[in-house]
Amino acid sequence: MTEPTRCAWAESAPDYIAYHDTEWGVPLHDERRLFEMLILEGAQAGLSWLTILRKRDGYRAAFDNFDAAKIARYTDANAKALAQDAGIVRNRLKISATIDNARATLALREAGGGLDAYFWDYVDGAPIINQWTSMDQVPASTPLSEKISKDLKKRGFRFVGPTIIYAFMQSIGMVNDHLTTCFRHAELAE
Repeated sequence: MTEPTRCAWAESAPDYIAYHDTEWGVPLHDERRLFEMLILEGAQAGLSWLTILRKRDGYRAAFDNFDAAKIARYTDANAKALAQDAGIVRNRLKISATIDNARATLALREAGGGLDAYFWDYVDGAPIINQWTSMDQVPASTPLSEKISKDLKKRGFRFVGPTIIYAFMQSIGMVNDHLTTCFRHAELAE
């Protein structure tokens, strides 16, 4: 049996293959998982996604399984302990951004919505289905990711630049950026 054709980036490691084949680009609406992906995409800044994928279980353990209400109550002592945790990227700015982002997420919920409604309203609840034929056509950011990034920053979120937000949009299926030759493009476009 032959392997299916995948996006080229996914073929370099088994962790990438599993992520590509089961998660990347699948429309996601679960509040906790949306928060998780937002934090993990921010944690990736300056690093490879493979590094973050391999530390995902460490992040889940360190950050109370991405329970925003619990993380929002973290103190300076929690942040200092996290900076010593080898299971995550020990970057103090990214750790404090995670805490700030949990607080901003709670404020968003209190305002009458949540991450699901917030993000998916930008695309009227339906993924943007792109028709890329090569990886060099896939943008690093778009006018929409710039707009979302700007609004998130106004709301107190951090590590949410336009490139991070576009990667987030890809990961949660707001955009289908699987190449048209990839077996997942057609599956997710249905």
